[in-house]
Amino acid sequence: LKALCIKGINDRYDRTTTVIQSRLKYELSIIKKMGYAGYFLITQDFVNYAKKNGIPVGPGRGSAAGSLVAYATGITDVDPIKYNLLFERFLNPERVTMPDIDIDFCIEGREKVIDYIKNKYGVESVAQIITFGTMKAKSVLRDVGRVLGMSYGEVDSIAKLVPNELNITLDKAIKLNPELGAVAKKSPTHNNLLNYSKVLEGCHRHASTHAAGIVIAPGPLTDYVPLFKNNSTQDIATQVDMNGLEDLGLLKMDFLGLRNLTVIDKALALIKDRHNKSINIKEINLEDSQVFDNIFSKGNTIGVFQFESDGMREYLTQLQPTCMEDLIALNALYRPGPMANAPEFIA
Repeated sequence: LKALCIKGINDRYDRTTTVIQSRLKYELSIIKKMGYAGYFLITQDFVNYAKKNGIPVGPGRGSAAGSLVAYATGITDVDPIKYNLLFERFLNPERVTMPDIDIDFCIEGREKVIDYIKNKYGVESVAQIITFGTMKAKSVLRDVGRVLGMSYGEVDSIAKLVPNELNITLDKAIKLNPELGAVAKKSPTHNNLLNYSKVLEGCHRHASTHAAGIVIAPGPLTDYVPLFKNNSTQDIATQVDMNGLEDLGLLKMDFLGLRNLTVIDKALALIKDRHNKSINIKEINLEDSQVFDNIFSKGNTIGVFQFESDGMREYLTQLQPTCMEDLIALNALYRPGPMANAPEFIA
């Protein structure tokens, strides 16, 4: 890993400063101490396989972009030194959790990368990860109502009395909306509907496959974890969900299929085909004033990852961004919690 990093640093930077050298030394010492060198080697291997085979890969997202080791080995394409990103957000000895690098792949190339991993580490060592659908407040009412023989319309109208709030429970819903609690008084069946639903609430309802997670084991997975075969897709998945896998010490990777990467790739191919112009997406000018004036400042950002929602486009027109740092700040603010501070930042 160290050898790959030194080669990568020489390729990425015109000159290696003392800041870069000390940062690299520090990161490698933490990675070695925590035993995650293998994780980086596996990740850089499949990311570089994708890049060499024309499968578009995202530049990196989340806390992993703060790692110089990830940048040097080609896992990410964002310079953490230039943007002053913190490695500690990604890995630090005080908080011992598995590192989590979310990798975005073109939606059409994601399967090829997974096939590459299966071929490299053995089909018996690679599997997808199970997720469990649970009976949440609204769905449990619908399921129980159907079993009790109540009409769909009636049960649906009762389920709609549950407020649209994340992770809401029936008890909390009844407190927030007394009309839901009053349903029990209508008839013994209605009373049973609420009572049975409270008992079953939170139970696992069905199994499905995690949209992005892949697990890789150092040998046959059957030596480490029970497996499950999905009848409809024939996918092999673990019987343990992603939190349980981490407790077992197994390596989980997130392979996200990102449609925006596919769109960019097709746009580049069309430009080459129709205008005979080759554009390297990694070398485009991030300070082009026309892009800020005509696209971002006017909110013409449908199809631009993270900037296409109505609220975000409204904020862009108010902010009138002129540089990448403005976009970084707005993107950081536009999420639950900090969003309340966006108008203050714009002002």
